[in-house]
Amino acid sequence: MSFSIRPHKEFLVRPSLPDSLSRLAELANNLLWVWDYTVRGIFRRLDPSEWHNSHHNPVLMLGRLSQATLEKASKDARFLSLYRKACERLDHYLQTGNPPAGKLIAYFSMEYGLSDCLPIYSGGLGILSGDHMKGASDLDLPLVGVGLLYQQGYFSQSINPDGWQIEKVLTNDFYTLPVSPVMRKDGSEMVVSVQMPWGELFAKVWVIDVGRIKLYLLDTNIPVNSRAEDRAITAQLYGGDSRTRIHQEIVLGLGGLRMLKELGLNPTVFHMNEGHSAFLAIERIRILMREHAMSFNEALEATRTNNVFTTHTSVPAGIDLFDPGLVAEYFEEYCRQSLIPFDSFMGLGRWKNDGNPHEPFSMAVLAIKSSCWRNAVSALHGEVSRDMWQELWPQLPSGEVPITHVTNGVHLNSWVNGDLAGMFDQYLQPDWRDRIDDHATFQLVDDIPDNELWETHKRRRRQLITFIRARLVENAMNRKASPAEIRRFGEVLDPEVLTIGFARRFATYKRATLFLQDVARLKRLLTNNRMPVQIVISGKAHPKDNPGKAFIREIVQLTRDPELAKRIVFVEDYSIGVARELVHGVDVWLNTPKRGEEACGTSGMKAAINGVLNLSILDGWYDEAYEASGGWAIGDRDAYTDDQDEMHASAIYSRLENEIVPMFYEAREDGVPHEWVRRVKLSLKNMCPQFDMSRMLKDYSRLLYDPAHEAFAGISADNFGDARQRVRWAQHVRGCWDHVRFVEKEIGPATPVFNGRPLPLRAAVDLAGLTPADVRVEAVAGRVAPSGNLEDAQVFTLPPVDQRGSVYLFATEFMPHQTGRLGYALRISSNHFADPLMRPCEALLKWG
Repeated sequence: MSFSIRPHKEFLVRPSLPDSLSRLAELANNLLWVWDYTVRGIFRRLDPSEWHNSHHNPVLMLGRLSQATLEKASKDARFLSLYRKACERLDHYLQTGNPPAGKLIAYFSMEYGLSDCLPIYSGGLGILSGDHMKGASDLDLPLVGVGLLYQQGYFSQSINPDGWQIEKVLTNDFYTLPVSPVMRKDGSEMVVSVQMPWGELFAKVWVIDVGRIKLYLLDTNIPVNSRAEDRAITAQLYGGDSRTRIHQEIVLGLGGLRMLKELGLNPTVFHMNEGHSAFLAIERIRILMREHAMSFNEALEATRTNNVFTTHTSVPAGIDLFDPGLVAEYFEEYCRQSLIPFDSFMGLGRWKNDGNPHEPFSMAVLAIKSSCWRNAVSALHGEVSRDMWQELWPQLPSGEVPITHVTNGVHLNSWVNGDLAGMFDQYLQPDWRDRIDDHATFQLVDDIPDNELWETHKRRRRQLITFIRARLVENAMNRKASPAEIRRFGEVLDPEVLTIGFARRFATYKRATLFLQDVARLKRLLTNNRMPVQIVISGKAHPKDNPGKAFIREIVQLTRDPELAKRIVFVEDYSIGVARELVHGVDVWLNTPKRGEEACGTSGMKAAINGVLNLSILDGWYDEAYEASGGWAIGDRDAYTDDQDEMHASAIYSRLENEIVPMFYEAREDGVPHEWVRRVKLSLKNMCPQFDMSRMLKDYSRLLYDPAHEAFAGISADNFGDARQRVRWAQHVRGCWDHVRFVEKEIGPATPVFNGRPLPLRAAVDLAGLTPADVRVEAVAGRVAPSGNLEDAQVFTLPPVDQRGSVYLFATEFMPHQTGRLGYALRISSNHFADPLMRPCEALLKWG
């Protein structure tokens, strides 16, 4: 029985733990148990049934256990031994951490996928953020996470009798989750605020311990917010309309910064994981203007140097855009009070910024223009991003747009299955977990006997099918299905059959129904008596994505075909737990996006590190991995066109019929398909070190975090003297730029030109009052393509060698190493930074 009345007073009841088990709550509240078998094992051992019923949530589980169960465990010598080992493991892990002093990365993300019991994520972006936290903890990276704590999280999915996705909102009870309110020294709960047009909005601060890392989350559902609309701001991830979204992003960006200050934390690097948190850039500018008496341009110049922006978007349609009137409603007064020119602020979020007052405000553009350090999430996505954002640097060729890439990774210790990890313990070096990104570590995979590796994977496939059957039966019983249907779900799939997995967000570009192009051919594959195949599918469509929902419905309808009912299944309510079971137990991982639209994709990585072979379009991460993965490619590296769907579907059927299925069933006398196992070993040896989170984070540190930290240390010296000087310099350069011109340029005198012989390049430039240090004169040389454009070009800097008044002579030598039609072009640009990656959008450039 429930009552719709508020209590006079709240109090929190905690489990009464026996003295000998007094640290169980501490173990439950640090997410080390998510990826450490020693710690997680004690909760499973304490009560396996309750562990399952609590959805692997040790905090909830401890609250449900009877006192008798706890007392019994406290007297069980076997359990106490496991408990002591878990405590020792946590202590050792926390005590060995020693991050460098004076450096701190603040990582902002809209969602975090850490565990099934913390449903504050929707998909790949959140899973990546969660793995980022875990990997940073393992590497002892000085990092703190910032996000929002959603009362309803993302939605729970069910499928109605017609096959249509139904979204169900679940309510998180934060006091039964591994998350704790942050307390001030006076014992009160920490609350921060941001000013909204209607008044002050408050947000409570919570913390999650992710190993050695702190993840701080903001929650507006608190009594001090008297308006229901205010309390609902952090109700649901990606819920509501654009007004809800701007509210959330204000809380994340502005509120997140104010929270860090309240916590006494002073980050030296600010990482925006996607553009959702980009309002932090304007808040940082406001703070510097107020605290250091800086102008807007000076503060922008200073804060850009240690802002890092990661884009996960491959198409313009995926970018967050706000109506300029909506932005003005929330920021016009903010800018007025902060002495920030409102037009300048709006210009930071506008793609063209050509004076059109109706141009939408882009969070990604704001993040790009307010950051010196920008990256895509795979090599191919880097190319796509440079093409997509080239308009922000209109004078630059797309290949030189200052967006680098760091290919994503996955946290291996969270995703590798326990059986395989145990095999690694037996056959790899004892410290393999500390050297995952070292390729030498996994070369010892070759020592694993083929039959042991094969039997281990067969066991995981059996576990997967047991899991799927139980889940399907449970879902059928919950919706009051007929006894016959429930019995059918208990018999789906065959643990000895080649199993293909397909699981991801049902966005249309991922082409989830591509394999259904020829249903008759598919049926022949799945129902082959001698070499059958089965497919397991899972995933959610966004509540507003009806085409994605239609894909789900099409698949669900197919699972009801009597010929295929035992060979193809759809698993409802895709989650971390479902994903983990799938990547542990299937044999082939299918991925079919339109090439160039999958920024990276990490589900295939998770499969690969478990010895699952990929069958995938050469997109995202797999474009880099294919040749060393042991898997198969669908299509080639051509850009996607609409006529490729039929061709790619045919390629899937053909690969399966002629190569993959025969190889799987081609067992020798010992029952082991050795060629298949050879490919599995290839996947483990190459994919584990290359796509582990530690490799990714070391790349971030080397390419982005360390340079950003050092750049801010330099520019902030002497009360930001360098930033102030840079703004004065930029104004001077801009004032002279219209008069800067190439007076003459020449190549020669050697004719004809021979490869391997140096060729002099010279340019005389009238700098119109500037000095050679103010500019960079460069030659771009390469092969002349049939289109007349330069290809495979190289960029050479021409140093100054002579001066005649305001005209300077710049010269160098170019060594052609190829024959054929070669060409060159000269250009001059304002010399903002030594690192081209830091080139701002407003950098000046002229071609000769």
